[in-house]
Amino acid sequence: MTQFIAQNLAPIMFAGLFVFLLLGFPVAFSLAACGLFFGWIGIELGVLPTSLLQALPLRIFGIMQNDTLLAIPFFTLMGLILERSGMAEDLLDTIGQLFGPVRGGLALAVIFVGALLAATTGVVAASVISMGLISLPIMLRYGYDRRIASGVIAASGTLAQIIPPSLVLIVLADQLGRSVGDMYKGAFIPGFVLTGLYAGYVILLAVFRPKMVPALPLEARTIREDNGATGLPSLLVLTIVSTTAAITLGKNWERVVSWWTDGRVTTAATDETIVVSLCAGVLLAFVIALFNKVTRLGLLSRMAERVTFVLIPPLLLIFLVLGTIFLGIATPTEGGAMGALGAFVMAVARGRLSFALLKQALNTTTKLSCFVVFILIGATVFSLSFQGVDGPRWVEHLLTSLPGGQLGFLIVVNILIFLLAFFLDFFELSFIVVPLLAPVAEKLGIDLIWFGVLLGVNMQTSFMHPPFGFALFYLRSVAPDKAYVDRLTRKEIAPVTTGQIYWGAVPFVIIQIIMVGLIIAFPGIVSRDVEEKIDLDKVKIEMPADVQGTGNDPFAPPNDLQPAPTPAEAASAAQATADEEQKKIDDLFKK
Repeated sequence: MTQFIAQNLAPIMFAGLFVFLLLGFPVAFSLAACGLFFGWIGIELGVLPTSLLQALPLRIFGIMQNDTLLAIPFFTLMGLILERSGMAEDLLDTIGQLFGPVRGGLALAVIFVGALLAATTGVVAASVISMGLISLPIMLRYGYDRRIASGVIAASGTLAQIIPPSLVLIVLADQLGRSVGDMYKGAFIPGFVLTGLYAGYVILLAVFRPKMVPALPLEARTIREDNGATGLPSLLVLTIVSTTAAITLGKNWERVVSWWTDGRVTTAATDETIVVSLCAGVLLAFVIALFNKVTRLGLLSRMAERVTFVLIPPLLLIFLVLGTIFLGIATPTEGGAMGALGAFVMAVARGRLSFALLKQALNTTTKLSCFVVFILIGATVFSLSFQGVDGPRWVEHLLTSLPGGQLGFLIVVNILIFLLAFFLDFFELSFIVVPLLAPVAEKLGIDLIWFGVLLGVNMQTSFMHPPFGFALFYLRSVAPDKAYVDRLTRKEIAPVTTGQIYWGAVPFVIIQIIMVGLIIAFPGIVSRDVEEKIDLDKVKIEMPADVQGTGNDPFAPPNDLQPAPTPAEAASAAQATADEEQKKIDDLFKK
């Protein structure tokens, strides 16, 4: 029996961890207790050296010195300040008025604002609770199906998991040993493709089931001109002007860079051009709207002014944070710090920054940061003992022996993550499962940035899984559980049941699974830097013409083979060349 345990300590340890978790112990303490317990058993059985656990203090200090993890409190604080300063409320109200006249407009507004909040906050709880408090009563008031309303709000809130600056991407980058900036770049397109799939589902409902997603009635459209006009033509003109300016700058950005650097730099990266162009376009729209408001020229409608002043500040914050990270100007930690400062500035500009708000945001940020660090410490204790008993090798043999190679591995891993997401959240999955999968994926030749984004999309389902999805719990906490009288229409509104929330989440979980399949089928969706590989067999050495022979063959040997110069001759020739170059520079300055 003792020999059997010693030979199979790795699978027994892995099974023991799930027993600890199923008993209901907190994850951080379950990981640490499992690691210490099986570490002691391994030492007693002679499988592990007695000095193994002496490496533990150094590992814990390594966690404390990890600069990458500093981005988590910064982005969390930024999101909480923005959410509590009323940005979500202003966005939902304005975009709801803009999209309200069309069927499904409120749902599309929730999806659009969910993506925007994801790109500014990165916190699922803040997004879901904000949209649940603000949008759900309006959607219920005007006859939206409760399942659709619940599913749209919960799913849009989970976009904060995959659209940068996502907390899960920071953790995944740390566990995979890759750059957070590269992970953000890779997840950018999949995040917005997923947003488009959500919007496509709502559009299909608006076409085939219009009663489930009705348009706002005329009396509910409050942002109108004095003569009753919508003011949309003015907004369209402003959009065309700013878009034209952005495109024009993008086409001529290389010339601007060349002029700015006096010809030293003549090229510009594509991502740099896109970020700068978009930033210039939204800045121009904001300046036009501000000039119109100050001078009272009346060039813009109320809708155009409202959309500009509500939408542009968070967009500029996104460009400030993600733009500097993508361009390599700032690290993710520095970008998070700038984002937190920008959130403070926006809250002060709105006159909504108070000591109570600041205290609450700092308190929540501290709790979340401590939660992450404690789980990471527990995972470190577990992984130390697991590595000591050759657990990674056991996992590697288990997964590499699967039929189908890379595809078989990806299918099994995604099914495993999907099932574990019923019981574990993304932090626990990232710290427990991902370190075991990453070495196998790398050995199979899978790009770890692509693999991390794929896992991030899959882990997003952990927030939507009935019955344990956290996004569903967040929505349940703010959704009405009893019938109430609407304050505007004075009609009795039926409550939203837990079953309706769960059934509303199912179509969006299916959409997330489809997105996982799209990433596997079309890996180019995940943008990543590809290192140029040089084929040494095709390398040719070209010699300058002045040392070649007089024949037409450029690789012909020179006619006169001169002996190699002595060190003294080489130094003398180098000095003569330097003197000649200095003389040219002096003559240039005299002119």
